[in-house]
Amino acid sequence: MVGLSGGVDSAVAAGLLLEQGYAVEGLFMKNWDEDDEPGYCPAEADLADARAVADILGIRLHTVSFSSEYWERVFAYFLDEYRAARTPNPDILCNQEIKFKAFLDHALALGAGAIATGHYARIAAHKDRYRLLKGSDGDKDQSYFLHRLNQRALGHSLFPLGERRKPAVRQRATQYGFPNAHKKDSTGICFIGERKFRDFLARFLPAQPGDIVSLEGTHLGRHQGLMFHTIGQRQGLGIGGIRDNSGEPWYVVEKRLRDNQLVVVQGARHPALFKHSVQAGDLHWISGRAPRVPLVCEARIRYRQQTQACTLSALSGERAQVEFSAAQRAVTPGQAVVFYAGDECLGGGTILS
Repeated sequence: MVGLSGGVDSAVAAGLLLEQGYAVEGLFMKNWDEDDEPGYCPAEADLADARAVADILGIRLHTVSFSSEYWERVFAYFLDEYRAARTPNPDILCNQEIKFKAFLDHALALGAGAIATGHYARIAAHKDRYRLLKGSDGDKDQSYFLHRLNQRALGHSLFPLGERRKPAVRQRATQYGFPNAHKKDSTGICFIGERKFRDFLARFLPAQPGDIVSLEGTHLGRHQGLMFHTIGQRQGLGIGGIRDNSGEPWYVVEKRLRDNQLVVVQGARHPALFKHSVQAGDLHWISGRAPRVPLVCEARIRYRQQTQACTLSALSGERAQVEFSAAQRAVTPGQAVVFYAGDECLGGGTILS
């Protein structure tokens, strides 16, 4: 059962599996109901593309709504994190709770032996254990978003694009005659779509204006809500005309929830923007077992970042200390820190500080 999203990647994944001799069916899942306004989350247009692909391949297309599961398991968490002045990554939780849990359960109930998606990642199997590996295309590798998968999910999943590069995938889509061969890749969060993030978030969370202050406590201006800002942000602060002798632009360095203060510093290389040490919580290990510490490995604190040498230590239940060899810029609470040993994704956690 291939999760056909209407995009080119999942379409080519289905075609490749057919070529390899699999019995293939497709499933289009709708995860968000509030998408009636054009250009926001155009589920109908995506469904039309998925149907066209299924027709060309001659496979059956199922449809299902996981909107209630998405709201309860993903979107509620998204809102809670913003209330706590953190910056969440809902795509990671969507993979864990929807694509590789709700979708997997639904597909198995329909009689499928496995699910497949268009993710750029690889799975290696040895006896009854499964490892998640980076995709061969370093520019598209999506293991960062998949680090919360477990052994059951990996054991019932296929990633047909894991060894392929994006230009070759688009070329294959053209050969198949898919109408979405040159469809633009989706970016950002689906349920926000083309809307301004601030306008969308304000529909669900009341804005709490407060002070913008320097690291030394000098009042510099007003913000419209901590939830509208993230660590390392430069644009949209509204204090660009305020300069000291350096003449450098301002960057967000901290969000103080208790005082409702947005703390800023001047200069992209200001020391307060960099950290050698990261606290991580809500740890998840793909193997199902926590590693022995100290663990010398590599990690990413954001998607598409080059992996960074680090040491994992002080592992205590759901928390760990991560010491990076090189200072990391704009460490953002709420985002994921994901651990690697070479090409293997070991798991990860949520950045606490």
